[in-house]
Amino acid sequence: MNTKKKGIIFLWISIFIIFTSLTFFIIGCNSDYLVTDLFKRIALTVLILASILLIYSIFLIVRFRLSRGFKKVRTIIISVIISIYAIGCSSFLFLLYGPYDNFRTWLITTAMATMNHQHYCKWFYSDDAINKVLGENYVAEGTDSTDPSLITFDKTTEYANEYEREILEHDEDDLYKIIRFEVNGCDAYLAAIYDASKVSVGVSKLLGRSGQYIYDMAKEQDAVLAINGGGFYDPGYNSNGANPLGITISDGEIITDDAYSSNNGGLIGFTWNNELVLLRNVTGKDALNKGVRDAVTMGPFLIVNGEMADIRGNGGWGYAARTAIGQRADGIVLMLVVDSNEFRTKGASMKDLAEIMERYGAINAANLDGGTSSAIVENGELINDPIDSALRHKTRGIPTMFKVTV
Repeated sequence: MNTKKKGIIFLWISIFIIFTSLTFFIIGCNSDYLVTDLFKRIALTVLILASILLIYSIFLIVRFRLSRGFKKVRTIIISVIISIYAIGCSSFLFLLYGPYDNFRTWLITTAMATMNHQHYCKWFYSDDAINKVLGENYVAEGTDSTDPSLITFDKTTEYANEYEREILEHDEDDLYKIIRFEVNGCDAYLAAIYDASKVSVGVSKLLGRSGQYIYDMAKEQDAVLAINGGGFYDPGYNSNGANPLGITISDGEIITDDAYSSNNGGLIGFTWNNELVLLRNVTGKDALNKGVRDAVTMGPFLIVNGEMADIRGNGGWGYAARTAIGQRADGIVLMLVVDSNEFRTKGASMKDLAEIMERYGAINAANLDGGTSSAIVENGELINDPIDSALRHKTRGIPTMFKVTV
């Protein structure tokens, strides 16, 4: 092999190694998980050696002219590929650690709000960096539970604004109405249910073993409208919607009665008087004593007794497909579902949900399970567009739903 060819090969190899080792070294300086201290030191050593090789290759190339013809074309092609790789590594590092912190905030808050994808940000950021971002983006709910007496069920035909008009203009025999709009460029569906007595909790027939698709549950339980319900957990990495979080009550019967350890939210349900109640730190028995007939567990609470939660930044839950439920003082129930985009990088924040619910007159509102779970079904058909973690246009099995029956 002649000297000039050796110099070119060394140049390509050194650039590839430099940017690879530099990527791992910088990640190691910012992460407690993905790159260990030993691997970081190895990456630094390789980086130094590759830099020496780069200097040596430049020295060889300077001494000789590059050959012409086909070899020169091949050289240019490979050089372009290496350049693209180098630019890709640099851009990746700039996104993760550069001065533009919107991406960092989005990644940390979105990943940490999930059960199974927190490693996506822990790979690249230290616990201190994660806690700093979460400390700037959170929902401070307060400590009050709902006051059912604020639901007066008083109807009005006066419209305070265009949103009020959208809710209240409907045919007299309508059970519900669906309003469509966009949130951050994503499709959103707000259902106004005019008779709160028709809203209840549906439970998967496979509870404890697996979740069910919401459209199957809706068909089996004769629901004309349904949205996904509370959160759920499952042992292992792959959640299949088998086990609801916390308390689940259906038609006055306690289905699950587990402790709910989150600092956000709690029990979300309806009383026998058809009032939406949001309760903290209660047991299933406590809920029944308070007159709760149907309930799930999730959060955070977005609006309590007409007061919106103090939401800092994006609320600490990032942007994703979301589901929420609320109730107006006149008793009208609001069910909200917001889609994400095809790459699951957009959707609604907690602040978006709270502002939408407030805009349409909710005096109590809470976040329900989101992401791939977010779904709304009308007459047995899925009308929104859920996207799963494999970017497929499909929802997943869930254990509970809020349903509307005739």
